[in-house]
Amino acid sequence: MAALQHTPISLQSTKSPPSARTPIPIKTHKPIHSLSFSTTFPSLRLKFAATNCSGGPRMASAAATSYAVALADVALANNTLEATTGDVEKIEKFFSDPSVYDYFVNPTIDVEKKRKTLDEIAASGGLQPFTTNFLNILVDSRRIDLINEIVTEFEVVHNKLTDTELAVVSSVVKLESQHLAQIAKQVQKLTGAKNVRIKTVIDPSLVAGFTVRYGSAGSKLIDMSVKKQLEEIAAQIDLGDIKLGV
Repeated sequence: MAALQHTPISLQSTKSPPSARTPIPIKTHKPIHSLSFSTTFPSLRLKFAATNCSGGPRMASAAATSYAVALADVALANNTLEATTGDVEKIEKFFSDPSVYDYFVNPTIDVEKKRKTLDEIAASGGLQPFTTNFLNILVDSRRIDLINEIVTEFEVVHNKLTDTELAVVSSVVKLESQHLAQIAKQVQKLTGAKNVRIKTVIDPSLVAGFTVRYGSAGSKLIDMSVKKQLEEIAAQIDLGDIKLGV
């Protein structure tokens, strides 16, 4: 990890629990359907301010990067980088639920209760022991509020380590695997990346077709949507002199 500079973080905790994926040149994010656990998360009216972040957004971002790099270091040491990437995808899925996020950042909820919930999540999702240990560390150190930033930073670290280009494909309906493979090959041709990872998003506003975002922070766009075509047509039509009869 020569090109990655970060503040070292020691991943040590008193807890641990129970994966592995073989790296392939073109990878897709698969939706997680079978994850369930008994704990319910009532909707909270208040979102609690993040603790230990007096340095503002920049310090929080630096901390998230350090945690992400530390997790990647452990994964590399255990030769489980791809399996850990799978764990991170599951974590992203869990914490995308606002009620789950609010539960874990709520300072009035006992840490041991949060640990127990994490054990249920880990068992249900089949997370690796050191991934679960990592989550416990975030809870213990009251940095679980950074989890979404850590997920984003881990993806960046993973992609740098594996020379992987992330392409986010948005479409109205789920695309077939062969279409995603064709898109991945095109992105690979455009970027010269060794690997391409496809993340799919359903976006009804596109009407039909699809868009592909890739590059640094999704800076490049391939727009094959009907919405784009309609916008271009509308831009070419001047309705200023047209009067509608009633």
